[in-house]
Amino acid sequence: MKTPLIDNLQYANWSETIFHQMRAGGVDAVHVTIAYHESFREMVLNLESFNRWFERFPEIIFKGTSAADVRLAQETGRTAIFFGFQNPSPIEDDIGLVEICHQLGVRFMQLTYNNQSLLATGCYEDDDTGLTRMGKQVVQEMNRVGMVVDMSHSADRSTLEAIDHSRRPIAITHANPHWWHPALRNKSDEVLKALTGRGGILGFSVYPHHLKDGSACTLQSFCEMVAEAASRYGAEHLGIGTDLCQDQPDSIVEWMRVGRWSKVIDYGEGSANDAGFPPMPNWFNDNRDFGKISQGLLDVGFSKMEMDGIMGGNWYDFYDASFGAVK
Repeated sequence: MKTPLIDNLQYANWSETIFHQMRAGGVDAVHVTIAYHESFREMVLNLESFNRWFERFPEIIFKGTSAADVRLAQETGRTAIFFGFQNPSPIEDDIGLVEICHQLGVRFMQLTYNNQSLLATGCYEDDDTGLTRMGKQVVQEMNRVGMVVDMSHSADRSTLEAIDHSRRPIAITHANPHWWHPALRNKSDEVLKALTGRGGILGFSVYPHHLKDGSACTLQSFCEMVAEAASRYGAEHLGIGTDLCQDQPDSIVEWMRVGRWSKVIDYGEGSANDAGFPPMPNWFNDNRDFGKISQGLLDVGFSKMEMDGIMGGNWYDFYDASFGAVK
């Protein structure tokens, strides 16, 4: 069977149109954000909404919980949907909810969004104090049950401590190297060497605030960045996590950045002029455009095997090693 195509982060405004675009683009699996700032109960309501999508469109999408589901998606011509949190708010202050969330199908959880959490420090805080006492315990519990530690929005010290404290490889599902574009959300060379040196994976983002030259970033520039990352960290530790927010209204950006912690908009990624969603680069608008990235990687010198790994094979192997409980 061919190497799967996996996008390891999307937060689209889900619709029948988008699900059919996934199929048109040959996307075998997508990691979907199921919570930003929600409580446990609110997160469950989001799971209910997705259950209704699965009921309505069983011929094109289904819930994924293991690497075997990626193969099932290929065999049946569907897309497996994997759930993750961009914030640990759904576990509230109860470590027991880590296992409950895993039982509900959640396979990724960020220890922070942009702010300090009960577990670690986000990338927009002035002082990074690393993993908290609860954070260390939660990482161990996530390791035990088979939930992936995701540090995409975390500050450097917290990320390095999570890498060191975790008994299993962790992920940065959607970010780019800071040496290519110095956004606060992008990751330092030190972090990326530590991540990949311990078997973790970096998923490259196409969200314009994370791209050199923003919305004007070219496919060649993006793929040359991936090639440089491969030379530094190894192509086997790289994947795609587009951070695609297709068809979302600008009000969703405010929800992402503000949640309930502030009464005013937190611009985070940039100035007040960046308050809404930026235009996507012209080479990636939706799930039908992954072929352009595949070809772009070949054009900058990747072998087909390396390209296949970056476009999904590496994530597949990571899923296979990460989603089961420690025996």
